[in-house]
Amino acid sequence: MRGKHIVLCLMAIAPVACMAQQELKGLIKDIRTGTPLPGAVVYIPDLKSGAVSDSSGNYRLKNIPPGTFLVDISKTGYARHLETITIKGVSHLDYAMIPSLMELNEITITGVTSATDQNKSPVTVATVDDTYLMENTSTNVIDAVAKVPGVSAMTDGQSISKPVIRGLGYNRVLTINDGVEQVDQAWFDEFGIEADPDAVNRYEILKGPASLSYGSDAIAGVVNLIPEQPLPEGQTKGKILFDYQTNNGLINNMVSLAGTRGGIAWSARIDNIMAHAYQDPYDGYALNSQFSNVNADGTIGVHRKWGYTQLHGSYFDMKTGIVDGTRDSATGLMERQVSYPDLNNGQPTYVIPTEQEQKSYTPFCINQRIRHTKLVWDNSIAIGQGRVTGIFSWQKNQRQETNDPTMPNTPDIYYFSNAATYDIRYLSRQIGGFNYTAGVNGVYQSSQSLGTLMLIPNYNFFQIGGFAIVNQAIGKLHLSGGLRYDTRTFHGVDHWVDSTTQAPVAPDAPNGFHEFQGFTSRFSGLSFSAGVTYDLTSHLYVKANIARGWRAPNVAECGANGVHDGTVVYEIGDPALKPETSLEEDLVFGVRSKDVQVELDLFNNSIHDFIYAQGLQSVFGGDSINNSLNAAGLGDAPVYKYTQGKAQLYGGELSLDIHPSGLRWVELQSGLSVVYGSLLHAPDSVKYLPFVPPTRITADLKFNVLPSAKGVKNAYLKIGVLDCFEQKDVYQQYAIYNGLNTALTPFEYAASRSATKGYVLFNAGLGGDIPSRGRTACQVFIQCTNLFNTAYMDYMSRFKYYPVNYTTDRVGVFNMGRNLSVKLLIPLYFR
Repeated sequence: MRGKHIVLCLMAIAPVACMAQQELKGLIKDIRTGTPLPGAVVYIPDLKSGAVSDSSGNYRLKNIPPGTFLVDISKTGYARHLETITIKGVSHLDYAMIPSLMELNEITITGVTSATDQNKSPVTVATVDDTYLMENTSTNVIDAVAKVPGVSAMTDGQSISKPVIRGLGYNRVLTINDGVEQVDQAWFDEFGIEADPDAVNRYEILKGPASLSYGSDAIAGVVNLIPEQPLPEGQTKGKILFDYQTNNGLINNMVSLAGTRGGIAWSARIDNIMAHAYQDPYDGYALNSQFSNVNADGTIGVHRKWGYTQLHGSYFDMKTGIVDGTRDSATGLMERQVSYPDLNNGQPTYVIPTEQEQKSYTPFCINQRIRHTKLVWDNSIAIGQGRVTGIFSWQKNQRQETNDPTMPNTPDIYYFSNAATYDIRYLSRQIGGFNYTAGVNGVYQSSQSLGTLMLIPNYNFFQIGGFAIVNQAIGKLHLSGGLRYDTRTFHGVDHWVDSTTQAPVAPDAPNGFHEFQGFTSRFSGLSFSAGVTYDLTSHLYVKANIARGWRAPNVAECGANGVHDGTVVYEIGDPALKPETSLEEDLVFGVRSKDVQVELDLFNNSIHDFIYAQGLQSVFGGDSINNSLNAAGLGDAPVYKYTQGKAQLYGGELSLDIHPSGLRWVELQSGLSVVYGSLLHAPDSVKYLPFVPPTRITADLKFNVLPSAKGVKNAYLKIGVLDCFEQKDVYQQYAIYNGLNTALTPFEYAASRSATKGYVLFNAGLGGDIPSRGRTACQVFIQCTNLFNTAYMDYMSRFKYYPVNYTTDRVGVFNMGRNLSVKLLIPLYFR
C-alpha cells in the first residue's frame, strides 16, 4: 500500500508542475578567437537533460522545468565551464570557452542535495572520469579506483575487491550504484561489490562520514558508481568495446546503444568479461583465480517541462574461483581439489592441475556464483521554483558458494535476499544564495540461507531516516550543514537444526539443536554535518568540515553462531551491541590555477563503540575452543565473539596536478596517501586495525601529442610509478584468526606477525583516436602495468599469509605480474 500511495502522490503533483514553457538557449564560442564552437555539450545534471551546439555554435534546451540548476558546458580541448543559473521562461545565455587539455572544474552529486561545483562543497570528494578508466587497467569495478588518494582495496584475487576509504571498509563504506544504495551481503572478506565495471562512466568517492545523506553504513564514506547520462536531444549513438589482457587472458566484449528523441531517452548494454588464473613471477598461475561474468542493463525515461521519470533495470551474474593456496610440497605448484570415484575412494583430494587446467576460464571448487538483479525508478517533479525527487529500487541478491568437490553442483552456502530502497526529498528554490532540502530515505532487506551451512541466521531489517540540509552562499563563502535521525529494526529468525544432518527441524524434534535464537534489536543514530568553503584569493581556497556518522551492527556482528567461512574461527554475534558512532574533522587547503592544482586533505576520525571480533578465553585457561571443524578434519576452532571499543584513524592525502599552459603537451599528476588506525586502550594483538593500508605515493607523467590536420588525434604517451611503503602496524591476531601457529605453520605464523614489505611498480601507456571522414573511427588504449614484472605482496591482499611454498620458503600467493592491456573502443553513429 505504501508504494501505491507514493505513486498516487507523484501523479497528483505532476499536473501542478505543468506550467509555461521553459527554455535555455544561447551561443558557444572560443574565448580567444570568437569562433562559434559546434559539438559543445550543454548539460543539466539534476534534470538528466542536455543539448549539443550546432554548426553555428547555437544550442537550445526545451521542455525543462523552472528552477535554479547547475549547468555543465564541455567540449574536448576546452576547459569545462560550470555555472549556476535560474531558469524562468526563455533564458538566453552565451558561453565563451577557454582552450585547455585539462578539465579544471568538477561536478559532484555525492553527499549533496543537488549537482554542485566541487570547489564549493565542503565535503572531500575524489572523482574519476571515463578517460582515466580507459587509459588504465583493472579487473573489477573497485580495482579501477584503488590508486585514488585515500582509497584502496582489500583483495581476494583479481575478481573480488572491497573498497577501503581512509582505513575503513566492509559495512563502513556504502556503495551507490545507479543512484541507489547497493543492498547485498558485504560483511565477509570474500564478498566483493556486485557491479559491472563496463556500466560505470564515472566514480565519485566521498571520503568521510556521509550518514547525513545516506544513514547507516556510510560511516567511512561512499563509493558512487555513476552510469552514462542520457544523450542530448536528437542524438542516437552506440559503442563497441574490446579489451584483452595478456597476463590473465582477460577478454572483455561490450556493446551499448542509446538515444534521445522527443524527450524520450533510452539505453541498452550487454557485456561479458572473463579471465583465466593470473600469473606472478614466483607462483606461476594463481590457480582458481579465474572468473567470468555476464551483465546487462537498460533504461527508458521521459523528460518533460514538469521534470522527468526514468526506469532502469540491470542484471549482474559472476562465477569466480576462490584461491586456497594449497601446494604440492615437492614442486611448489598450487593444487586443486577434486573428487574422482577411482581416486582415494571418491574422497576430496588435491592434485596438480594440467597446463590446460591452469589456463581454464571455468572456476574449480571452491567457487562462487553471485547474481544481482535490480530495478530503479527515478523521478524529479517541479513544484514552482523547487522540486520533489523520488528514487526507489527493488533488488534481489543471490550468493552461492560450493566448496565440496563431492557435491560440485550443491552450494554449501547460499544467501538469498530481497530488498527495497526509497528516497523522497523536497529541494527548495534558491533565495539569495540560500536553499534547503528535507527528506526521508531508508532500506528494507529480507535474507534467507538456503545452503547446507549456516553462519548467520535468516533475518530482515527496516531502516528509515529523516533529514534536513541547508546551504548558504555569501560571496566567496559557502556554508552547508544538516541534521538527521535514523532508526533500524533488525529481526533475527529463530532456527533449529538436526545435530547430525544440519537439516532444519522443529524445536521438539529428536536431535534438535537450537542453532540460532530469535532476536529483535532496535538501533538508532543521530547524524550531523557542518562545513564551509572560502576562497582566500582567486587561486587559494580552504575547506573545513565536521561530521558525525553512525553504523548499525550487521547480521554477522548481531547473530553469527558458527565457523566463519574462509577461516578456522568460530564466531559468535551479540544482538545487544550498540551502533558505532564517529566524529570526523576535515581540513583542506588548496591552490587552483591554470597551471597547477594542489590540495592537502587532513582528517581525524574518532569512532566510539567500534565493533571487532575478540578471542574468548577458556575457563581452564588459554583460548576457548569449539570442535565444529573436527568433522571436516580441520581440528578445533578458536572462539571469537564480537565486542566493542574505541578506535581512532587519522592521516591525509596530498594531490598534485601540474599542467603548464605554456607547455600544453605535458602534465604531471601525483598523489600521497597516509593513514594510521588503531584501537585505543587495547592489547598489542588487536591494537592495530586490520587492513589499514600503508603509505602510498603515485605519480603519472603524460605527454600529449598536439593535434595535427591529419593522423592520430588526442594521442598521448605516459609513464607512471607506484611506491607502496612497508606496513609495520600489523594486526597480529590475524594469525589466530586463520589457524596459524608455531607448531604446524611456522613460516605463515612468522609472516603474519612481521611487517609486510613495500614495493615499487612502474607502468606505461599510450593511445589516441583514429579519425575517418571527419569522425573518430576508433580509440586505442594500450597500457602495461608492473612493467618490470616485479614480484610483490600487497598488504591489502588476503593471500599474503597463504600456505608456504616449501621449495622457496616463500609465504602466500603473490600479486599479478606484468600485464599488457589493449583496448579498442569503436563509436557507432546513427543519423
